[in-house]
Amino acid sequence: MIDAVKSLARQGLAASWGGLAKLGVRPEPCTPVSYIVERGEGWSIRWDGDYYAQSVNALRANTVAVADRPERLIGSIAHFGSQFVWELWTKPLASSNRQLVTYFHGKPEDGPDMARHVDFFLRNLNRVERIITAATLMEQRLLAWGVPRAKLLRVPLGVDPVLFHPPTAAEKEEARREFRVPPGRFCIGSFQKDGVGWGEGMEPKLIKGPDLLVETAARLAKRFPIFVLLTGPARGYVKAGLERNGIAYHHVFLRDYLSVARAYRALDLYVMTSREEGGPKALLESLASGVPLVSTRVGMADDLFPDTKDVRMVQPGDLEGLTRAADIQLTDHNGALSLAEAGRKLALDYAWDKVGRVLLERAYAPLLKDRLP
Repeated sequence: MIDAVKSLARQGLAASWGGLAKLGVRPEPCTPVSYIVERGEGWSIRWDGDYYAQSVNALRANTVAVADRPERLIGSIAHFGSQFVWELWTKPLASSNRQLVTYFHGKPEDGPDMARHVDFFLRNLNRVERIITAATLMEQRLLAWGVPRAKLLRVPLGVDPVLFHPPTAAEKEEARREFRVPPGRFCIGSFQKDGVGWGEGMEPKLIKGPDLLVETAARLAKRFPIFVLLTGPARGYVKAGLERNGIAYHHVFLRDYLSVARAYRALDLYVMTSREEGGPKALLESLASGVPLVSTRVGMADDLFPDTKDVRMVQPGDLEGLTRAADIQLTDHNGALSLAEAGRKLALDYAWDKVGRVLLERAYAPLLKDRLP
């Protein structure tokens, strides 16, 4: 069916009700904006879409719906939540739709697949009315590649500060039982996907820094009684590395967002070792949860922590810096708590209702000016 719809779209037939009717396909529900996610994808981009839609619709009712069937869209504003989903659908998408795309991360140096993707993206800019990115770092990169300033918007990712909150003592104890954290251990968290594909993930996705995570944990384990809590799919490489180094861990793929919030409550430290990121949401989630944080300066990190001397932030690939920063956070308990309290206040500036207003006013409203009061 999908191939048939794509074929019609290439012929220009899917831009009419009749073309779709011939296939027995009904259009998506009629909201002016459709936030497109990968079909069947229950991971990060769908969560973004749900929160964006909720926050925008609270300001302008029935403006955005999350959708995973772009072949059914007619006369919509199609906002692709990932540039990778956009690449699949930009050509077969019905011509009556207007296209927006969120470009989170990626550069040619990341490998041949990414180099091909970036080339495709830049060659097809004429198909897109707006390009949205979450971080200044990525915004500057896109401008350097020749993306017109008029098409480019920076809209940060957001966080739910009610769902992600500093735990009470009872909540922390309950979370540590739920996620099997042994008594007397420092619990270090890593909640992401860092293996290639959606299987076991034995092949590392190096831009996510799983090698750095394993080595950082191994070095910390020589000084501290650590336990590593992993969530997310495709963590096989990390699990094998932890086992090789004799480091205890627990891994669970949490498919619902409520459970992810509970996982943060079990932590003493969150470590983010990526070499390339668009956000990540984990930065804001750990801050909102009052969890001490160590991160590389990727994605939104420079926007959140512009002070280059911030002990929580190190340059991408800096293993010594990651280890030293984590050591400080685990050793200086009062300092870590003070930074965590300041981080919670910072996270409130990125609550989804505030981010949704930015998305509506800067991205959607100019394209919907004839529909909005």
